[in-house]
Amino acid sequence: MTFPTPHTLQQIADIIGCEYIGDDDFPVLGMNEIHVVKEGEIVFVDHPKYYDKALNSKASVILIDKDVPCPEGKALLVSKDPFRDFNKISTFFNPFQKSDTIMAKSAKIGKDTIIQPNVFIGNNVTIGTNCLIHANVTIYDNCVIGDNVIIHSGSVLGSDAFYYKNRKEGFDKLESCGRVVLEDDVELGSLCSIDKGVTGDTLIKKGSKLDNQVHVGHDTVIGRKCLIASQTGIAGCVIIEDEVTIWGQVGTNSGITIGKKAIIMGQTGVTKSVEGGKSYFGTPIEESREKLKQLAYVKKIPSILKKLEE
Repeated sequence: MTFPTPHTLQQIADIIGCEYIGDDDFPVLGMNEIHVVKEGEIVFVDHPKYYDKALNSKASVILIDKDVPCPEGKALLVSKDPFRDFNKISTFFNPFQKSDTIMAKSAKIGKDTIIQPNVFIGNNVTIGTNCLIHANVTIYDNCVIGDNVIIHSGSVLGSDAFYYKNRKEGFDKLESCGRVVLEDDVELGSLCSIDKGVTGDTLIKKGSKLDNQVHVGHDTVIGRKCLIASQTGIAGCVIIEDEVTIWGQVGTNSGITIGKKAIIMGQTGVTKSVEGGKSYFGTPIEESREKLKQLAYVKKIPSILKKLEE
């Protein structure tokens, strides 16, 4: 998330009430998660396992729970609870806006777009030209929808990321202040759920088509001309490159990449990143030819055992 106006390190420290290392007027332009953070932005880290990754990332400001040497050209915000304070920054710059109408006055709807009855459109939503939004679709604040997009009934765009910290008193939620962006010519089937990014965008690129009951997790990027069949669950921070085909009831781990023109066969568990241009099947995932050979061999085991007994 980019802040509406640049802030100083001292101003951010005052917002969350923590100490800092760096010049008072050190510029802070926004905040982001570690996998997408850019120069000028804040990233948070609250586990020693990831200290080095955060300190050596592109982030200019590291919100951290330990007093460590500050890397050259960067600044530190030293916090007792970086997770909590990252949430404070999120809600300060992106507070929840209550809606008092089914279609926000700030929403922008393009020419020849059809909005069917009972569609909810939140604050600052942009919808392009020649779109068709069917009944009972819910579009949360700040979503961006391109031209020639079709969204079928019951789909939800912009729900919060499924991202929690386990504390003794219960699960603490990481606040979501990102967006959902659909490019031109995208079609979503009925009952799809597209979570917004924690601080960035969940993006579905031009010409991709999703079947009914597909879930897309926070900050995931789906490339151009992808086909994703029903009951597929895509975790957060996944990169699906262009022209990938995913058949029904597939599930993925978070943070993986599925290469260009890969084919993922039905009921596969995508447990790791896979190269493009190949077909995959099974859990754990393997190239489909190899996996099917293995299954054929397994079927022969009873007859082999019978021969051994004889």
